[in-house]
Amino acid sequence: MIHIERHRTDRIGWLRAAVLGANDGIVSTASLVVGVAAAETSRTSILLAGVAGLVAGAMSMAAGEYVSVSSQSDTENADLAREENELATTPDAELRELTAIYVDRGLDESLALQVAKQLTAHDALGAHARDELGISSFTTARPTQAALTSAATFAVGASLPLAATFLTPVPSIPVVVSILSLAFLAILGGISARAGGAPIAKAVTRVTFWGAIAMLATAGIGYLFGVAV
Repeated sequence: MIHIERHRTDRIGWLRAAVLGANDGIVSTASLVVGVAAAETSRTSILLAGVAGLVAGAMSMAAGEYVSVSSQSDTENADLAREENELATTPDAELRELTAIYVDRGLDESLALQVAKQLTAHDALGAHARDELGISSFTTARPTQAALTSAATFAVGASLPLAATFLTPVPSIPVVVSILSLAFLAILGGISARAGGAPIAKAVTRVTFWGAIAMLATAGIGYLFGVAV
């Protein structure tokens, strides 16, 4: 009987960017809408602020993710280039280094040396990237994927409180948008936890708690100053 294991590590890159984008889209746009609405502004001004927040936020998320993940990619590539040079110039030292890694992980020295030799013969750089540097195909940085995923999910997330704003009477916007946005966040937390194989209740609690804090803070500013924020 074949035992099939389903792991979700290969989803780390896009899942992190998607959750971050959607969560930020909901929280930042809902907070902006609630803050402006709490200042008793017109629907047009509230929607304008929300749409501006959506566009600016999506572009900011894309740029931020691309720059940060590109920095990670540059570091990975530099480490791989250095490792490739060391493999070409000091192969014996690299073999001893790989052997020591396997000994530290529990193999006896003779078996560790045998494993290190076989992996070096098969793919020396791949073995050192994975076991020495911690770089694998699952975790390697993908700047473009992260940028596009974050921008798209931010826009989707931001559109939810905007739709609620459009359909809700102006006096009720702060309360209705807050409640619906917390519901959206709870759903997002549940979906992301399920996709990543994590505990659902913990993810839902975490995302709704911080979303509520953000909306309370901006609503308080709006009520306090009575001006758009």
